[in-house]
Amino acid sequence: MEIILITDIAGVGYKNDIVTVKAGYGRNYLIPQGFALLANASNRKIVAENVRQASHKAEKLKKDAEEIAAAIGDLTIDIKTVVGESGRIFGRVTNTQVADVLKAKGFNIDRKKITLDDVKSIGTYSATIDLHKEVKHKISLNVIAQED
Repeated sequence: MEIILITDIAGVGYKNDIVTVKAGYGRNYLIPQGFALLANASNRKIVAENVRQASHKAEKLKKDAEEIAAAIGDLTIDIKTVVGESGRIFGRVTNTQVADVLKAKGFNIDRKKITLDDVKSIGTYSATIDLHKEVKHKISLNVIAQED
């Protein structure tokens, strides 16, 4: 089933993309929730016109995303967490923790735009920040033991 996405959906696509999904997912979830439209001829024309009109805005958004990525650069952030005797962490490091540290450093990044590796022990990991559909930036996370 072909649909037109109204919003960005992780793992599916970005706003105004025409994607193919399973019929049940599109019919029972994406369309009723208002995340997508059926990709018929009239909806395709409407979306094409909207994309054409918004192209200059899209260029500005991409430029802003590239500026944020350049400002972040090769940033390494420290995440403090509670660690057991063996070096394994209790719980997990979440994208919310990363977003909070980035916010403290002056970068207001939505937690939903941050993807982490599976963090299970102290050490160095990477996270990907999805700033724009064409601009993705990797940062380094240094998971360290929290002082008691």
